[in-house]
Amino acid sequence: MDLPTRRLSLLTPSGHLTLGNLLGALRGMAADQGSGRCVYGVSDLHALTTTHDPRELAAGTRELQTLLLAAGIDPDRSTLFRQSDVPAHTGLAYLLECTAYVGELSRMIQYKEKGRDRPQTRTSLLTYPVLMAADILLHRPTHVPVGDDQRQHVELTRDLAVRFNRTYGEVFTVPEITTPAAGARVRDLSDPGRKMSKSDPVGAGVVYLLDPPDVVARKVARAVTDSDTGPDAVRHDPAAKPGVSNLLEILGACTGTAPAEAAAGVATYGQLKKATTEAVLSVLEPLQARYVDLAADPGYVDEVYAAGSERCRTETAPVLAAAREAIGL
Repeated sequence: MDLPTRRLSLLTPSGHLTLGNLLGALRGMAADQGSGRCVYGVSDLHALTTTHDPRELAAGTRELQTLLLAAGIDPDRSTLFRQSDVPAHTGLAYLLECTAYVGELSRMIQYKEKGRDRPQTRTSLLTYPVLMAADILLHRPTHVPVGDDQRQHVELTRDLAVRFNRTYGEVFTVPEITTPAAGARVRDLSDPGRKMSKSDPVGAGVVYLLDPPDVVARKVARAVTDSDTGPDAVRHDPAAKPGVSNLLEILGACTGTAPAEAAAGVATYGQLKKATTEAVLSVLEPLQARYVDLAADPGYVDEVYAAGSERCRTETAPVLAAAREAIGL
């Protein structure tokens, strides 16, 4: 018998959320509500893998909690929680560390890029994919939406679940990986060769969800295009015209059209940037208005996450108990 659909997504407060996060993740999370059970969390423990300021982490966690609500996550249709408020996450992580191999963890892309052979690399940077696996397996989702940069970690989760189940007994649901389609590859405006990242230390080509309209307009106006001035200069051609294609993909994602359709009637780069700015602001302005209202009522935000975390503690405790018993504890 098919399992009812259960979806899980967690976001880490390691920087301010971007337009890419909204188009590639948050809108899909909001749209999925009502199709099975949705659990959405703030993975604050993952923000401890690198040097951080505790006050900035607390402020970033609060901002992220509020933005999830402002982006349309409805606590009446989804469960919202904070990872550090659910002790089963760290409890299961250790059991899974006893199932994982050092070799497979050292092959994780983020560890190779950010930590390997660096003397002050935190152990948690090596092991955090195991905590991520615990995050997923505790909630027994059938589907995990994930971007390309995290696919390797979810594949590890599947491997650990299968290995644990075969070695100790059937405990975990092995989730399917789903990839958000529209807007999943929003690129940096100043460097379309890389994705728009909330951890960008400069942020010149990053549109943040709480950027004021004039800042958004300035960043889009400075977006990289190219020197082509021909009659078909504004066209979707990612290989030959990455900057222009990025703007068309953003315009299309904001207006609900395909990039090629978004190019129709746009003759110049100036027109393209103007249309893109207007489309981005049409998406950001209502979100920012909801954010202001929610930020003015912090008690409500606290109540939502307290209730969701309590529900998650209740639901994850039996999973951890089953894993402990299976492994011999």
